[in-house]
Amino acid sequence: MKILVTGGAGFIGSAVVRLAVSRGHEVVNLDALTYAACLENVASVSGSNLYSFEQADIRDRARLDEIFATHRPDVVMHLAAESHVDRSIDGPGDFILTNINGTYNMLEAARAYWVSAGKPAGFRFHHISTDEVFGSLGATGQFTEDTSYDPRSPYSASKAASDHLVRAWHETYGLPVVLTNCSNNYGPFHFPEKLIPVVILNALAGKPLPIYGDGSNVRDWLYVEDHADALLLVVEKGKLGRSYNIGGENERSNLQLVRTLCAILDAKRPKAQGSYADQITYVTDRPGHDARYAIDPSRIREELGWRPSVTVEQGLEKTVQWYLDNEAWWKPLQARAGVGVRLGVKA
Repeated sequence: MKILVTGGAGFIGSAVVRLAVSRGHEVVNLDALTYAACLENVASVSGSNLYSFEQADIRDRARLDEIFATHRPDVVMHLAAESHVDRSIDGPGDFILTNINGTYNMLEAARAYWVSAGKPAGFRFHHISTDEVFGSLGATGQFTEDTSYDPRSPYSASKAASDHLVRAWHETYGLPVVLTNCSNNYGPFHFPEKLIPVVILNALAGKPLPIYGDGSNVRDWLYVEDHADALLLVVEKGKLGRSYNIGGENERSNLQLVRTLCAILDAKRPKAQGSYADQITYVTDRPGHDARYAIDPSRIREELGWRPSVTVEQGLEKTVQWYLDNEAWWKPLQARAGVGVRLGVKA
């Protein structure tokens, strides 16, 4: 396939780009190169004749039309989005413009291209979203594809809106779409403002390891390379108009997760004295912090045969080792605006 990947210089998008090229697909990486993007994420495939890059903003409809006309993709995998919940609390405007208006532009550009090409049967628009659109769970239960939407943050509300747009373009215009909603990703090339890289890098620097509230919030953790594998499977074999929940089947509280990271670091790079867990610090909770997310991945498992390949302990060990080995990647990123500064407390 020739795949147009939006946000392909970001964390999840770059994992998709790397995996797709390794499997022989031709990839067009469309990215605006905002603060969280990094072309080093795709350096391993940038020299391939299967890879090309277009610096463009999904808020620029005319530029999108040019890219569709030039590259004529078989499928679109739409990952470009503002994604940091804390940033959405302090500055929701960018989330509305990119995640909602940008998705609208992508849908309209894809529809115009699809119609002009004679509505080829193999065309797909794959919209990649989050489990946060479903809101918060109690101590039991899991999100399914039929769970009602109940977003609680500007970020999750903007992603919920984009999901609804994609479904509407399928029902109204017949645009061939598939959707996925994933749990929390982690792994190599994770931008150093999210929980796992913050904990790893703060630990190594001797800084406090911040945990919101009492650390009891629960997330289902999905290794990013497993996620990329699932996304390519859905775009190839998913049923049109259908959504698929992708989860790691690895629920952990934030406190459990941080303690696991500390234990891995203790083994791999021991401190001169004490444990990294001694640096754990409890901080004021995020406004509207969802208590628990958990995904039921039965549909993708039963219909498409996908399961995660690693446990969270295996994935975290691989992730910690990657950060220990790749200081040249993460060190420059720490100097970018807002990285390492507590956000989302202005509400």
